[in-house]
Amino acid sequence: MTSTTTNGDTSAAIIAENKRPGSPDWRIDSGDARPRGIEGFADTTSIEQGGKVRLYVSTTAKSFTATAYRMGYYGGAGGRQVWQSGELTGVRQPTCPTDPKTRTVACDNWSRATEVPITKAFVPGEYLIKLVPSTGTASYIPLVVRDDSSHAAVLVVSSVTTAQAYNTWGGHSLYTGTGNGPLAGRAYVVSFDRPFASGWGQSGWVLGDTWDTVQLLESRGIDVTYATDIDLHQHPALLANHRVVISGAHDEYYSSAMRQGVLDARAKGVNFIFLGANAMYRHIRMEPSPLGADRIEVNYRVAKLDPLNGVDPAEVTTQWGDAPVPRPENAITGNTYTCNQPGLTADMVVVDALPWMWAGTGVTNGTHLTGMVREEYDRMAMMPGVPPDNQLITHSPLVCRGKPSFSDMIYYTVPSGAAVLNVGTLLFEPHLGPLCPAAPVGGPVNSADCAVRRMIANVVDVFASGPAGKVHPAKANGAAFDVPRTSPVIGGD
Repeated sequence: MTSTTTNGDTSAAIIAENKRPGSPDWRIDSGDARPRGIEGFADTTSIEQGGKVRLYVSTTAKSFTATAYRMGYYGGAGGRQVWQSGELTGVRQPTCPTDPKTRTVACDNWSRATEVPITKAFVPGEYLIKLVPSTGTASYIPLVVRDDSSHAAVLVVSSVTTAQAYNTWGGHSLYTGTGNGPLAGRAYVVSFDRPFASGWGQSGWVLGDTWDTVQLLESRGIDVTYATDIDLHQHPALLANHRVVISGAHDEYYSSAMRQGVLDARAKGVNFIFLGANAMYRHIRMEPSPLGADRIEVNYRVAKLDPLNGVDPAEVTTQWGDAPVPRPENAITGNTYTCNQPGLTADMVVVDALPWMWAGTGVTNGTHLTGMVREEYDRMAMMPGVPPDNQLITHSPLVCRGKPSFSDMIYYTVPSGAAVLNVGTLLFEPHLGPLCPAAPVGGPVNSADCAVRRMIANVVDVFASGPAGKVHPAKANGAAFDVPRTSPVIGGD
């Protein structure tokens, strides 16, 4: 499929880029549990061509190199080298201070190691800068190269705010700290001016859980461009330049500007795909650091702890559905975050196999997609504020924290013609990737991975053509199932 856009088709550039030879050496062995010999961070999460990215690096090695790889299909290699530094002198940077009030760890006392010139060789996309020391193990610094003038049909947004929220580097994240108990000692504020903790460089988290989505899109030559959710915070109006916006597996943290940007784009007919669960759940504010704007992420989680409580109620950083100004996520995502249980696994059960959505998969009503529901999930609830044309696509029974429940994939449309698909489970996105052969008509169902890859490809094709609700309006069907009318939340942080 090749989409056209209102400002020219950029799929030709993506096709040409992916014809270049890949560079398999972009990978770091995920089984290497040794302490890293190097770590660092960049002064920005995204940049346009023509700028420079400053790297801050600490290592005990005498020297190191930095190599930038663009993530894409590249015939299955997954990435391509576009830039490499010369040999750089290694420096062991000083210990990073921790703010005693907010438990913020910030390495603003580090000296700059080098700069990466973002030339035209950096085709817009997602990048990993691999730091390789002369001794010891390597690590990554993530980066998105964006094009703010793009009108590509598809925009992939990396949720870097969620990745940073979970980042434990220096001893504190928005979830964990040095005290006893699940939330004891956690930070109220986290900084992008620090590396990612060991192990994160080997996962999709640092790229906003979209790596597998990129493989699917770029293997098909889709008209696509890239941004981060901080870009959404800074320039929310740019969402309207695209026909479909894709969110990754765990898009949990939204500022007011991000949330309003999604609402405004949806009102203009922009379609959205949420490829995970727990999206738009926590309210954040962004603040500047010494290295630049919007480098500090604020989430007190409890209203009485936030200094803005009683001062600016709409900006108090609780959950979006909580007081003092409740604005539940399900008004936009269509689903309600319900439960989180590590290790939970269940089949995804299809209850409305829409032909345009499931074509080529062999899936019919009642099909079980084995093990596709994992750990954290969303559920439909027929509550005030939820889009009225909410349509269940899958309705998957499970037990979470000892209580029977369901994980739901939903599809809804609004008067502007915009459509929203929310897959309703956390670890769905990692099942994506290049397409498998289509299932034969009347033949057996493809494997679960192959089925959901083709289903998402079908949805992207339709959504990239314009407001999908004009050709495929949703039909509410929750009344035919055991869909609650009150909050279905069970729990789990």
